[in-house]
Amino acid sequence: MAAAQSSLGETIKDDVTCSICLELINRPKMLPCQHTFCQNCLQEFAGREVTFECPYCRLPVNLPSEGVEGLPGNLLITSLCERLKKQELSKETREEFEGNRCSFHPSLELQLYCKPCHLPVCELCLEETHDSHLTTTIARGAKDRKPKIQALIKDGRNIMKTYSDLSKQEEAMNNQKQQTDRSINLACNQMVQKLMQRRDYLLSEAEQHHIKNLERIHNGRVLRKELSDACDQAEQALQHGGSRFLTQENILTKVVGKHQVDGKAALTPVQTQPAVFQPTDTPVPILGHVKIRSLPSVPVPATTASSNNKTRGEDQSVRHIYQSTESFGTQGSKKGEHNNPRGIAVSEEGEIFVADQKNQRIQVITIHQDDRYSVRQFPTFLSDEQKMAPHDIAMDSEEKLWVVGDTNSADFAVQYDKQGIWVLRKIQLEDTKWTRGIAVDPRKNHILITQTTGDGDNKHGEVLVFTPDGVKVRTVGAAHDHGKWKKIRQLVGPGDVQQGLKFPQYIAVDRKGNILVSDNENHCIYMYNKYGKFLFSFGGEESGEGQLEDPKGICIDKSGNIIVADKEKGQSELFDNKGNFLRHIKVADEVPQAVAVTKQGHLVVTDCVNHKVVMFVEE
Repeated sequence: MAAAQSSLGETIKDDVTCSICLELINRPKMLPCQHTFCQNCLQEFAGREVTFECPYCRLPVNLPSEGVEGLPGNLLITSLCERLKKQELSKETREEFEGNRCSFHPSLELQLYCKPCHLPVCELCLEETHDSHLTTTIARGAKDRKPKIQALIKDGRNIMKTYSDLSKQEEAMNNQKQQTDRSINLACNQMVQKLMQRRDYLLSEAEQHHIKNLERIHNGRVLRKELSDACDQAEQALQHGGSRFLTQENILTKVVGKHQVDGKAALTPVQTQPAVFQPTDTPVPILGHVKIRSLPSVPVPATTASSNNKTRGEDQSVRHIYQSTESFGTQGSKKGEHNNPRGIAVSEEGEIFVADQKNQRIQVITIHQDDRYSVRQFPTFLSDEQKMAPHDIAMDSEEKLWVVGDTNSADFAVQYDKQGIWVLRKIQLEDTKWTRGIAVDPRKNHILITQTTGDGDNKHGEVLVFTPDGVKVRTVGAAHDHGKWKKIRQLVGPGDVQQGLKFPQYIAVDRKGNILVSDNENHCIYMYNKYGKFLFSFGGEESGEGQLEDPKGICIDKSGNIIVADKEKGQSELFDNKGNFLRHIKVADEVPQAVAVTKQGHLVVTDCVNHKVVMFVEE
């Protein structure tokens, strides 16, 4: 019988639920269309309007002079709601009784409270699992744990306050979206209007030139006919004989004289000047950018000591929020397109240099003050006949470019002038068949290049340090180098310090001359001082914040923080200068490869999977 009542209650509950507040109808008021709602819900829905539409069927409703209160009630709905409330109260009483039963042994009541496990237990639980545990009575356990639960509830309620204005936030967001759409459409329409005006002007100009050319051709036809007629008449007169042809001499002299200079015939063909359209070489105009406004800081509610565990570096992370604003290029071989863009560097003027590996060239992106951008390019050649596939690129203190890459027979590091016209220096390297990274130490203008030898699981890595003339100064990061610094192994972190680098990918040098190397196979970043002495490493493949799966590009931002591209995770990671994790930097569908920071603090990232360059602006 109880089951039948419960089933009936579930069946009719939808019929006595207000479709506005989704609760049982309170103080039912029936509309002319027979739909019933809570009195308070209707008053809020109608507001001050005298006429409104039914929230359910949209039929118009005219309120009586008393307003919503003057609408008829619904005694049936009132009766059913009262019965359902009584049924739910009896159900709660049953659940309270059942709540004193053990969830593992439903036939037994809970009798004791296990202190170590923070669980109420029955007799069998005590024998099977909690035999040696310290226990107390249920009442005492409830009294002892009540403050803890109340504190958690308070924390939860405080956190809930931060979500209190979601409806207003959604409404504001929708309004802002509509305004943004209108602004984009307006800017587009204005630009299209200007283009159309320019098109009409150019078409009109071309039409005027065309009319002038047609007039010249028409005049030429008239002159030709005049000459033809005069010559034909003179020939006919000559054929008839007699003196008649003598009368044609004056006519011929006049007509032909129009085309003579100094008594000699002058060939004067009709001169036409066809109008040809020459498109401008200016970059494609950009409407603008959709930029993400930084949100106002939200006050964080006070929390108890139980929830006061902070992530390392949390206090600093709020200062480094990067928002994606622009992407450049897609897959291809035309100017502005990329095919496996790997390395990246930036100049003092903000030019972005991209190592476009499979296209065997460097592409240079220049962003102008009006938010337009232009692209130029130059091939990574070694000689007139030989090109190099670039792996990475760096800029030295003299604004010269250093590019490392490979040919079919060897690897090279090549110095170009900034325009890419001249090969200034060239360092030949071992043909290892592995990709390389390159960086420049601006203090001594030393060139640092990664090198990996071996294959499979037997790789060995190191960093080669050269002078610009190609003289090797030292190696950094090899297994024997790490062995020199055994005394500081307790500071290491992830990675095997004794083993050394395995598959070094990219390099960066900070302001102090410290060398940072991303190691793909050890899943971490190694840091060495300016003399090549190992300092520490961070990252590692374990789960958790700040762990690295496939570290690639690495750079230092203007605050001295370390940015690492994690290709496998599809995001870049931000660390402080001690290797403490700060935050993620991510944009949808991004697969980061190399990273660099402009003088203005913007982060630029190459994506060799989607074949593009993405720019982030620091908020």
